[in-house]
Amino acid sequence: NFPMESTPERRMRDEEEDKEHQESQACSWCYKVHQSVSKWMLPEDNRNQYLERANCIPPPIFIILISIAELAVFIYYAVWKPQKQWITLSVGIWESPLTYRPDKREEAWRFISYMLVHAGVQHILGNLVLQLILGIPLELVHKGHRVGLVYLAGVIGGSLGSSIFDPMLALVGASGGVYALIGGYFMNVIVNFKEMVPLFGIFRILAIFSIVGTDMGFALYRRFVAPSQGLQVSFVAHIAGGLAGMTVGYVVFSSYSQKLLKDPRFWVCIVAYLVCVIFAVIFNIIFSPAS
Repeated sequence: NFPMESTPERRMRDEEEDKEHQESQACSWCYKVHQSVSKWMLPEDNRNQYLERANCIPPPIFIILISIAELAVFIYYAVWKPQKQWITLSVGIWESPLTYRPDKREEAWRFISYMLVHAGVQHILGNLVLQLILGIPLELVHKGHRVGLVYLAGVIGGSLGSSIFDPMLALVGASGGVYALIGGYFMNVIVNFKEMVPLFGIFRILAIFSIVGTDMGFALYRRFVAPSQGLQVSFVAHIAGGLAGMTVGYVVFSSYSQKLLKDPRFWVCIVAYLVCVIFAVIFNIIFSPAS
């Protein structure tokens, strides 16, 4: 292919190409991780493009930092505040400035900050395990700003949905954000089922249904069987977060090969989401039974 090049020149050229190739990709062990991640997170036609630019920087910093923050808040209320036991926390959480409470809806930050507070060991472990197992691979592929957008859309959607359909109920936990990640990933698996290896696709779907079913079971248990001083984990927030993920999350996670701002589906979903948010805000100001 290069008849005019001498052997040393060709060797030098090959070494330079290898060096450039290594610099453009992750280190060897990290590259193997990216290979596995690409098979689970992307349809086949996007994998090569992802692997060409895969690297270890930036790390999945959003999902790690949000998990650390949630764990730190849980430890604060479980250790520094006296508790009878850790299975269901009660002391201090109801009075926390982070908890969403219907009688303090005018403190708007509570519609987001409630994600940092959890009702017990089972609650926080379930959310942390789910968001780390799914969130880290998603962030490796889509980066923190996209995963953060979907996560926070689920958190806000969860609290606003709960304020409409469970208006008298307080709310804690990051399930809205977790379910947004699950919803976005689920829609990608369904739409790209054939391209994401059918056998793996079936396994993914069964795994999602098993996880969601188990988590919803715990939410219903905490709601109706083991309530804690009026502080509940609303399953409505799970559903609303999942719907946010199946709309906003699906578009964000399926637009890997193009910029979000140039994808008309993104604007349709964002406008629809904002309409729902505005309606929920108006409902809370004017029509809510908690007023």
